[in-house]
Amino acid sequence: MGNRFKVACLQLNSGQSVKKNLNQTLKFLTKAVKLNANLILTPEITNIVSLNREHLVKETYSEKKDPCLYMVKEFAKNNSVWIILGSIIIKDNNNLFNRSYLISNKGVIISKYDKIHMFDAIISYKEFYKESSIFTAGKKVKIGQTPWGKVGLSICYDMRFPELYRSQVARGAKIISIPSAFTVTTGKAHWHTLLKARAIESGCYVFAPAQCGQNTPNRKTYGHSLIVSPYGKILKEKMSGAGIITCKINIDEVDNIRKNMPSYQSKLLKRTIS
Repeated sequence: MGNRFKVACLQLNSGQSVKKNLNQTLKFLTKAVKLNANLILTPEITNIVSLNREHLVKETYSEKKDPCLYMVKEFAKNNSVWIILGSIIIKDNNNLFNRSYLISNKGVIISKYDKIHMFDAIISYKEFYKESSIFTAGKKVKIGQTPWGKVGLSICYDMRFPELYRSQVARGAKIISIPSAFTVTTGKAHWHTLLKARAIESGCYVFAPAQCGQNTPNRKTYGHSLIVSPYGKILKEKMSGAGIITCKINIDEVDNIRKNMPSYQSKLLKRTIS
């Protein structure tokens, strides 16, 4: 396919109904194909938005039986398009995983990643999160090969841990996927800055599809899906509302930017302690 491709990031307003979320996702995947996208990304928790563990256990599926994963795999194969299913909640016995999938244009899972960093934060006395009480954290850094280069997989809160991305760059990543469901408060404060920083320090393209709007009565997300260049330039942004952003990508820009900047070389920093 060469070094040029068209990426599409979906901005969704997923809620508590798996069926409705699936229909919304299919609608925008179809639109992205009509816009000639080669790689399509969906946000974090594409299949269901809930912080109630009992509700999630009841409404989610094992990987082999998950309807959202099945639909996306079939869609990728039938439309010959690559898809990063930003994340869905997967049930494995009594464990829940926030899992991202890289799916080929043949409908094959190339790589999958379980969110490592759990969002345990107190935003205010009314807004607080403790993902570690709901999900089982992943333990492995994951990348996946695409026709245009290797992609580093991550999810939302991971973006606050730059060492994850340096590790992915050391393994050859040229693209970073950061699907998210960012809070409005932290989004206004840090979203753009963190994504630009991750792009700049890694010399990678950053694709960040996001959840938006009022997802549940008690949860609202920031939106502002972004496509960021390896130089930290925002190429496209979807500020609010469900929809799509697309951008033509030349992966050669990664090498062009990295070759003249020693900080992009994959070397561990050494400290001399006297």
